[in-house]
Amino acid sequence: MKKDSFRHKGLREKLLQEVRSKGIRDERVLTALNRVPRHLFMDTGFINFAYKDQAFPIGEGQTISQPYTVAFQTELLDVHKHHKVLEIGTGSGYQAAVLLELGTRVYTIERQRKLFLKTQKMLQEMGYKAKFFFGDGFNGVPAFAPYDRILITAAVSEEPKELLDQLKVGGKMVIPMGGSFSQRMMLVVKKGPDEYIKSSHGHFVFVPMLKGTNNGSKLKE
Repeated sequence: MKKDSFRHKGLREKLLQEVRSKGIRDERVLTALNRVPRHLFMDTGFINFAYKDQAFPIGEGQTISQPYTVAFQTELLDVHKHHKVLEIGTGSGYQAAVLLELGTRVYTIERQRKLFLKTQKMLQEMGYKAKFFFGDGFNGVPAFAPYDRILITAAVSEEPKELLDQLKVGGKMVIPMGGSFSQRMMLVVKKGPDEYIKSSHGHFVFVPMLKGTNNGSKLKE
């Protein structure tokens, strides 16, 4: 496994300053971001760009999110220690690592089998303990519901009802909603079994969330 050098730590400090300058105020989130060696989540060809505040390809048509976007979603999600968090779209595992650094219990689902296998192995080697699932993110992971928080890391056109049903009353869901080119970052707070408060928090660009899996839809741990 690639190393985390003093140079990388220095680059993370600079990245942190940039993310802070863009409006992230939660010091817990910033500290978590600073602890996660982003270069370990990227292919060798992009490793020199690991601490630029940009998204980069990770294969299977997916990207590792821009650090500012990860920080923004995490801050908006308002997680606390021991919260049970369902992440829809494991991807590179970078966002899951940030959530784990915040002391949450992460349940993460990925529809791309190659990414699921690769990311699960890598995060475990790095010492990050999450529950990993291969399956359709639109279905969530009902066996472990309800969740304190649900984070969706891909764009959807409407709120998935199955996921809202898995959210605890009093819980929060962060979800990018919109078309292919731009989405609104929505915060949904569940006030009752069928009662929600929704608010919009700026525009972002995510890859679309797709139904099914790349080799079947059966959920596997």
